[in-house]
Amino acid sequence: MSHTRWDPLAVVAVAIVLVVVVVYLWIMREEGDTPVPWFLAALLLGAAAAGYGADRARPHRGAVLVLAGGVLAAVGVLAILSIGFPVLAAGAVCLLAAVRSVRSRSAAPSRQPDS
Repeated sequence: MSHTRWDPLAVVAVAIVLVVVVVYLWIMREEGDTPVPWFLAALLLGAAAAGYGADRARPHRGAVLVLAGGVLAAVGVLAILSIGFPVLAAGAVCLLAAVRSVRSRSAAPSRQPDS
């Protein structure tokens, strides 16, 4: 069974977060308000971490996906009354991708040195 290099779950999480960032900036502009810098930074950190973890060849990708999922889930809970639900969903998708990466790594046959 062949696997693609990119994890589709992590790619979906990145896409969700980037759409939320655009919508958030648009809403803030329409309301004449200023985006909250730490919220925007957390969204971008989560998207960047999920993007890193989307590449199955990256070292420590499972841990980075857990980081992305945790950051996005926390920010999603904080913003649940406005735009938090899609962010929370993206965090859950990152955590699911992390679990899948650990399972696929443990299911992969280990290489034995030739004797």
